[in-house]
Amino acid sequence: MDITRRQMAKIVRELNKFTVRTLRADGMGASELDVLHMVRKNPGVTQAKISQIIGLEKGAVARQTANLEAKGYLTRKENPADKRSQLLFATEKADSLKNSKAHIEALFFEWLLEGLEEQERESFARQLEVLYLRCKAESRAEFPQMTKIVKEDGQNGN
Repeated sequence: MDITRRQMAKIVRELNKFTVRTLRADGMGASELDVLHMVRKNPGVTQAKISQIIGLEKGAVARQTANLEAKGYLTRKENPADKRSQLLFATEKADSLKNSKAHIEALFFEWLLEGLEEQERESFARQLEVLYLRCKAESRAEFPQMTKIVKEDGQNGN
């Protein structure tokens, strides 16, 4: 049983709604932000790899990258290993957008935590760091424990 009642996910969903609404002024959509984030974190990534990692169809990724390139957030370079694909890189404009997105998120979380006492905020931040590091380690390992848990859950008929 999930004692958190998925509240972390719900908070992130609300934050994402606010962030997307705020960044729409820059003409950005939620899927474009996901693709741009992937390119920023993986300079030189291909569209095929983006599709594989974030689970968007190849056609959707092609549309998103074309839109981002037209808006000046991405550039393409020839892939020396495979002439059929191109390598994607974020531009300086993308970096400034990332900074504004990070700023919006920081303001949101500062506002959210205002209702807590200083000691509670510090304790929460320490616990959150522990959870984040565990999550990041699982992600970097390509989710072996979670994959096993999900498979076992499915085999048990849940």
